[in-house]
Amino acid sequence: MARKSTKTPGDARKTSTAPKPADTTAPNPKVVASTPVVAGPELRKKELIDQVVARSGVKKKDAKPVVEALLAILGETVAEGRELNLQPFGKLKINRSEEKANGRVVICRLRQPAAAAGKEKEPLAQPAD
Repeated sequence: MARKSTKTPGDARKTSTAPKPADTTAPNPKVVASTPVVAGPELRKKELIDQVVARSGVKKKDAKPVVEALLAILGETVAEGRELNLQPFGKLKINRSEEKANGRVVICRLRQPAAAAGKEKEPLAQPAD
């Protein structure tokens, strides 16, 4: 007497592939050396004012209130959670902020254009003689 198979054709397909043995060797980790983000000492307000005076040619007594007002506006804008798009400085996007006991920590991302790294725009027309 012949026995009937209780398996259906769909069951045969499922069991026909045997599980592959697990690979026991772990991949070798790749160590990537990173360069520090901070290249030099931090820029202080006094040095910023001195550089503005040197680059613009205005007197220090005229430049100082403008720089201080600009810094105050930038601080207030970041405190409000607004994004900044100030070229050639770049675009600053606030990711999150945390209130701490001694102040507020703002985590943000700054994207700067590659062309702004030390390059000055060339004039479109040649100066008249």
